[in-house]
Amino acid sequence: MAKRRVLIVDDDEEMGKLLAEHLDRERLSTSYVTSGEELLRRLADEPCDLVVSDLRIGETTEATDLLPDIFRLRPRLPIIIITAFGTLDSAVKAMKLGAFDYITKPFPLEALSLAVRRALEHRELEHEVAELRRKLGEANDGGVQIYGRSPAIVQLRMMIERVAVSNANILITGESGVGKEVVARMVHQASARAQEPFIPINCAAIPETLLESELFGHTRGAFTGAAGERRGLFAEADGGTLFLDEIAEMAPGLQAKLLRVLQDGEVRPLGQSRALRVDVRVIAATNRVPEEEMAEGRLREDLYYRLSVVHLEVPPLRERREDILPLAETLMVQAADEHGRETPSLSEEVRRLLLEYPWPGNVRELDNVMRHALALAQGTEIGLEELPPRVRGHREQRSLLGRAASSRLRLADMERLYILEVLKAEGGSRTRAADALGLDRKTLYRKLKSYGQE
Repeated sequence: MAKRRVLIVDDDEEMGKLLAEHLDRERLSTSYVTSGEELLRRLADEPCDLVVSDLRIGETTEATDLLPDIFRLRPRLPIIIITAFGTLDSAVKAMKLGAFDYITKPFPLEALSLAVRRALEHRELEHEVAELRRKLGEANDGGVQIYGRSPAIVQLRMMIERVAVSNANILITGESGVGKEVVARMVHQASARAQEPFIPINCAAIPETLLESELFGHTRGAFTGAAGERRGLFAEADGGTLFLDEIAEMAPGLQAKLLRVLQDGEVRPLGQSRALRVDVRVIAATNRVPEEEMAEGRLREDLYYRLSVVHLEVPPLRERREDILPLAETLMVQAADEHGRETPSLSEEVRRLLLEYPWPGNVRELDNVMRHALALAQGTEIGLEELPPRVRGHREQRSLLGRAASSRLRLADMERLYILEVLKAEGGSRTRAADALGLDRKTLYRKLKSYGQE
């Protein structure tokens, strides 16, 4: 992957070199200019992923004055403004004109690194969304789509169309890899908010101390390392949709603050006493069973009811096998198109094996398998040898009863093995496993505890 390109603008040549050397160590491709004219000339002639600019460029020019020309040349290019003369008015002006972030000197270089990483991740996300819309859009008037013809998916699409017209908060549940974010994007694109931002965040991927700042924003000096003012994702999603993935992983204290935002429609950035009104539709998702998470005290009951005004369940791939082959072929076409290759067909052996395989990783795993097969394919047809070993080996695995009988397992050991296999097949859901086993949940919990599976 090519290094992402950062253009630094500072009329102090020593400062420009310092920033460039620091970002070079971050594995970025950097260059610097010392005037606004040179900045615009570079943007017209060379690719660029991010601009980091001093507010004052020379004696008469401010970076904010150049923003309209920058965006004319490079629409949506992220701009980070740094200055030793920071005021609230200049920060507000920069943000209103489209700057991504604003940092006040003096600042630790790590603060710049963090801002740069966030800006580049934001730009990459926009590119991914645009590419996803291009790839999947033909089937849904330019939007993303969840594929399938099974009754469960047909019903899910109907529910998406019905709930999209409202502003109700939505909770999407389903195993990892089933496409919960795709469902959230479909809701957003079918709603009146479609032209406004759709901003996703994985609550499990960000430490609690940073997640609060990411969601609600912060003022300069609100905490150690807060060198500049930061708009939170609620503010960035104003008018649009905020997708909170893995909501059950959010710390209880932060859940309480999120509940307050949902109730009042206001956010209070860290370090600020005044609340900001926001108009945001929240779509949350989890691969856990909400009832179990509430019973264990990991998910607040009041937050659950506030989020799940509408509850959409995305079924696992193993429960809609009529979707497996059409989906596999669609994913193969997309992968081949991305690499400029002819689309190979699937042999009959491969098709049978795809239908037999349990797909614990769901659609995400199927996509991975198709890309793996395409990478190894040499002819016009995908054979068994192009599939990953774990998929090829599925047919060769002996049945649970066969393994137990040949090993002369005791009945108690057989029960343990069977319960754990069913739990695994149900994606770790103790509620669904208990139903499949014909046990009440307390009995299953007691058995799992005796197995050391608390």
